[in-house]
Amino acid sequence: MNIFEQYLDKIKQTLLDFSKKGDLVLPETLDGITAEIPPSKFNSDISTNVAMVLAKINKKPPLELANTLSDEIKKNDKLIDEISVVKPGFINIKLKPVFWTNFIKEIIQNSKSFGINTKENKKNYLIEFVSANPTGPLHVGHCRGAILGDVIANILLFNKHKVTKEYYVNDYGNQIMNFTKSVYYRIREINFNEPFPKDKEDLYPGDYLIDFAKNILNSNKKIDFEKFENISEELTVLSIDEALKLIKNNLNSLGINHDNFVSEKKLVANKEVEKVIEFLQKNKFVYKGKIKAPAGEDNDNWVEREQLLFRSTDFGDDKDRALQKSDGAWTYFASDVAYHKNKLDRKFDQLINILGADHAGYIKRISSSVEAISNSKGKLICKVSQLVKLIKNKKPFKMSKRKGDYITVDDLINEVGKDATRFIMLNRSSDVELDFDFDNVIEKSKDNPLYYVQYCYARIASVFRHIDKDLKSDIKIDNYDFEYSYDEINILKKISEWPKCIDASSNKLEPHRIPTYLYELASLFHAYWNLGKENPEKRFINKEKKITEDKLVFLKLISNVIKSGMDIVGVSVPEKM
Repeated sequence: MNIFEQYLDKIKQTLLDFSKKGDLVLPETLDGITAEIPPSKFNSDISTNVAMVLAKINKKPPLELANTLSDEIKKNDKLIDEISVVKPGFINIKLKPVFWTNFIKEIIQNSKSFGINTKENKKNYLIEFVSANPTGPLHVGHCRGAILGDVIANILLFNKHKVTKEYYVNDYGNQIMNFTKSVYYRIREINFNEPFPKDKEDLYPGDYLIDFAKNILNSNKKIDFEKFENISEELTVLSIDEALKLIKNNLNSLGINHDNFVSEKKLVANKEVEKVIEFLQKNKFVYKGKIKAPAGEDNDNWVEREQLLFRSTDFGDDKDRALQKSDGAWTYFASDVAYHKNKLDRKFDQLINILGADHAGYIKRISSSVEAISNSKGKLICKVSQLVKLIKNKKPFKMSKRKGDYITVDDLINEVGKDATRFIMLNRSSDVELDFDFDNVIEKSKDNPLYYVQYCYARIASVFRHIDKDLKSDIKIDNYDFEYSYDEINILKKISEWPKCIDASSNKLEPHRIPTYLYELASLFHAYWNLGKENPEKRFINKEKKITEDKLVFLKLISNVIKSGMDIVGVSVPEKM
């Protein structure tokens, strides 16, 4: 039950009825009219901009029209307590307590579907996220993007869309050959006591490669590791397999599982790059040309070479992009264009890419290529996951790690756990940098948002345990006719915002809205709980050591929303803390 949609429909119907009398002129569409959450300073439940939208076409000041429309809206709805008009022309609606009684009855009876937008068209989404090079463990930077992609998928699934989660494996190119050589030198180190050549800059120095080397040696005793050239292809396959096992374990420890892993090497082997180039040539999206030196590059050191270029400037990019290197090999961008053609051929309605902060400049060119291939603007949505700063004792924090130059996902989870990692990584919008403060994460106070939300659920569970009831079981209500106080209605108003939170999170792909909402709901609940310390009427367990039905239903309602939101975030709700 979305009360804002419900009242928007009522307002629009009132307008249609009123216009039939000849007292109101309506535009061709009423799409600009909204029913929103009013600012907290107003003692009301719903706010609409209807008067401001219709003022110009009716040639009346917004305040004058608002007063007229207020009378019509209230006249047609017996559940409205009062209506007020505020500058510059908003109409604020306050609902009667009986409305909230009906509201509770409906969402308790339809608890499984509360928050789901049943009216919108359902789509088939492909979300590509993480897609880190298969050369080692995931680090903290990958962690935020991984959680972002996973929770966006959870939100869309909650809203009954179809979602496929995909990982693009960059297992082709020079970096993979350098990675394979690094594993080879670790094998030589183990088998032949040859020191690892630390002076070679292109090699991967992390000690985790020793584990890769040992695993390969133990499982492939018949391979002769004497000459790299003789085994490079086979060793590449084995090395990537080891890296993917580690990456999948990292993701699993975060509670993340992908549906597909797509290999860049297989795309190249299947000639998919050549096929997409042919498509682009046929449609005159490519040409032979030279690229000028990038901004900030020393022009004296830049060599202009004739290359095969994609006309990305035709789609708003700042320059055309190379598809082929001077030696004839395909660029990373060319493989990526082929991969996105592969995605489009699988007939998804919407493609979503989660990119790291270092790939923000890549968005325009890949979006341009998708537009060219699909002849459709907006088919691809890219979300950027910004940097994470780890802080402990108010200072940048570097945990112990197995050499290399980064902090791994496993390091982070071992320090604070999966729940804290997921919740805190979502605590701010993904397009701004995040401070991950370890001191706050372990604190048992409202400064730790995860603790505060989990403690809300645990407190409710404690009440249900007291009366020997299972919090997870459904509650049946028949003749439910209670009226709630101002403090309780404040919480019910926040619960009524849950469908709007889901809608905004789903439509804007902004999952940080979920933990923010849960924290606000938990804060209202804890404040109400504390009222019981001074006012016995506010206590959930009364003097007879019982709980009244209205309080039981009230608690169940809050717990349902908390559980629903935490499931989307992928975080547990313990019943004891």
